[in-house]
Amino acid sequence: MVTAFILMVTAAGKEREVMEKLLAMPEVKEAYVVYGEYDLIVKVETDTLKDLDQFITEKIRRMPEIQMTSTMIAI
Repeated sequence: MVTAFILMVTAAGKEREVMEKLLAMPEVKEAYVVYGEYDLIVKVETDTLKDLDQFITEKIRRMPEIQMTSTMIAI
């Protein structure tokens, strides 16, 4: 099991909309709107690093409301 935390910057005012979309995805275990440099922090669990890569590239980066991400893999 791979656990990662993804910090996200969204388009202005889209934080909660993006959070709701993310929470509907089975890989997303938790999501929070936060203040500061980032707008969201999301806890993700996948079976493998390859699955994590596919999740980020095929689902997260294709959402037009998400402007930037930073992924931290838990050890």
